[in-house]
Amino acid sequence: MYKKILLATDGSEHSKRAAENALHIGTCSSDSKIDIVYVIDHDKAKSHVLSNWNTAEIGDKHKSRLKDIEKMAKNSNVAYETKILQGDPGPAIVEYANKNKFDVIVIGSRGLNVLQEFVLGSVSHKVAKRANCPVLIVK
Repeated sequence: MYKKILLATDGSEHSKRAAENALHIGTCSSDSKIDIVYVIDHDKAKSHVLSNWNTAEIGDKHKSRLKDIEKMAKNSNVAYETKILQGDPGPAIVEYANKNKFDVIVIGSRGLNVLQEFVLGSVSHKVAKRANCPVLIVK
């Protein structure tokens, strides 16, 4: 069974459903471990900082997106670790997954970008095409 699981998340509803599936897979083996990966996109982070330069909530936005998923992981009793990556989400997830030789990647079919609602999300598509392991895309 899958023991080394990468859960790619952005805090969207699809990624929360992906988390449920990853945690379910993780409970199948007592020595499973999930890496919860959140990618900060430089371009989006830059505009967020520029528009909120004088507020204390700059880092809070990213933390709040992970809060629910970390709570789910804690309640599941599956070993997990949270990793914050930087860069373009698709390539960053693929690079991290391939470098660390995961057994499976679990990712939501669509993220927070409303423009991608009509087709398979570009991030999940890039990950599925380029990862060296199975990819579970959750709707």
